Order: sequence, then C-alpha cells, then structure tokens
Amino acid sequence: QVQLAESGGGLVQAGGSLRLSCAASGRTFSTLSMAWFRQAPGKEREFVAAIRRYAGNTYYADSVKGRFTISRDNAKNTVYLQINSLKPEDTAVYYCAARYSDYGLQDARAYDYWGQGTQVTVSS
Repeated sequence: QVQLAESGGGLVQAGGSLRLSCAASGRTFSTLSMAWFRQAPGKEREFVAAIRRYAGNTYYADSVKGRFTISRDNAKNTVYLQINSLKPEDTAVYYCAARYSDYGLQDARAYDYWGQGTQVTVSS
C-alpha cells in the first residue's frame, strides 16, 4: 500500500506562485510514476502533470505548460508541483496520484493511489 499526503495549497493572488508537495509512504517511491490532477467545483478531475519513474520524463496539460513544473526527490519520497503565474482558473483541489507503471499517465482511471487533496484558490 502507498499513502500519499499533499501539502502547500492556499489562497494566492493572480500572478503568484505556490509549491505543492506530495509525500509518499513506503520504500518503493522510486518505482512509482507520479502525477498531479485537479478538480474544480462542478468539473471533472483533470490531468495536470506527470513524471515517469526511472527516466523521469515529464508531461503536462496544455493549459499549464510553461507555468507548472513537476519534479521528484526519490531520497525524500516526495513529488513537487511548482506553480507560477497563477490564474483564477487554476483554482481547484489538487490531488497527487501514483501508479507502478510508465503508461497511461494522463488517465486518472489508471492510478491506484491518491492523496486527500490540497486546495488552491487564486483571487483575481
């Protein structure tokens, strides 16, 4: 079992920055591909970014490219999401997800483990 715990959300003005963290339990973090998804009120959960295990390839939704950066620190069992140039439309609950695979990284249905989410609110 893998347990994930997000932190770092908050209220920020448009144009500001946040860094979200997701700490994972267990000794197998390096074998997990990790991702961030978000869900705004009344909307479906959507893919934000992913980072592949081993090779560390990164993938982003078009809406966040150039503003968001996903990274991982295997020594700390943690994945990060640096969010810059925040917009009001980035307001959502951000979830961390994990799976033991390199494939389907943009599909929420493919993930086996989820955190409880952290709220990001961007004021205009």
